[in-house]
Amino acid sequence: MLGAKDLTRSIEFYRDRLGLELRNQTPGFAFFNAGSVTLCVNEPLARVAGDAMNGATEFAFPVEHVRDAYQALQAKGVVFTREPRNVFGSSWAANFKDPDGHQLSIFGNE
Repeated sequence: MLGAKDLTRSIEFYRDRLGLELRNQTPGFAFFNAGSVTLCVNEPLARVAGDAMNGATEFAFPVEHVRDAYQALQAKGVVFTREPRNVFGSSWAANFKDPDGHQLSIFGNE
């Protein structure tokens, strides 16, 4: 679960920019299909955690090719904090943040 100060803004980001399927929505909560896990963004957590909610975790989305995903996400308005780079062996990553400042990354082959 990730805290969201503005649920509508977070839904737009995760659904429309990242392309995750919105599986369910209830007042204050949105649930997305993120592959083998369900990602939940919710307003109550943001109210309780405040500024302490950012920086403690990073959510990594697996992709087949980091450079291709990087270009596709940039075209949808995602702003990256770190460009694609080799992290070890044949594994690459690029980092960005969601509207609430949560650390996110794409991870996979170059």
